[in-house]
Amino acid sequence: MSDLPRRPRVRLNCAISLDGRLAYAQGRRALLSGPQDLARVMRIRADVDAILVGVGTVLADDPSLRVHWERIGGPPGRSPVRVVLDSRGRVPEGAKVLDGSAPTIVATATGCARRFPPSVTAVAVGHPRVDLPALLEHLAGRGIGSILVEGGAEVLASFLRGGFFDELTVYVAPVVIGGTTAPPMVAGPETPGASQAVPLTRVAAVPLDDGVLLTFRPGARVPL
Repeated sequence: MSDLPRRPRVRLNCAISLDGRLAYAQGRRALLSGPQDLARVMRIRADVDAILVGVGTVLADDPSLRVHWERIGGPPGRSPVRVVLDSRGRVPEGAKVLDGSAPTIVATATGCARRFPPSVTAVAVGHPRVDLPALLEHLAGRGIGSILVEGGAEVLASFLRGGFFDELTVYVAPVVIGGTTAPPMVAGPETPGASQAVPLTRVAAVPLDDGVLLTFRPGARVPL
């Protein structure tokens, strides 16, 4: 038997401007997806076992992380588990992800004293930040076989740089945002050279709404 840690199948997804921004200045929410892309995302949500975001996304957008069944023309089905990465327990008490409408897991760092509602499962893994490989193994142990990761920039960076993904889909909207405070698609440390960049292999590039949907899988690392 393999000693490698188990993890669910991970699909990263985001919508960006043509210049690679996730939102407007200071992180103000930008509705970059058109109706076709929104329906596509809902179909993915309906198909996966869990949807994962970072606490920054919760603080900025207060998403429900539910399946909007009306966008895909089907009767309501099961709700995927909502997973929030929140090392320091910063999810607001009134956040939609804590409303008990769907199974919810909040992953914190060890030692976080925050208490969540009884309907929410708190999982402490890692210190001082959530240990992503340990969390993914924990989720696999709970029977979660597939996860849709929807951001934000730091979370996408962690999954990409760690190689903890199987597919990346990016909807590129026909708009340029610019500026210096609009968040990029990927945050985190600087990349000093090709050997530290995240290699990708393009699977597809198709027109969608007025933009383009790009699909990638992990690529081979550049040799030193």
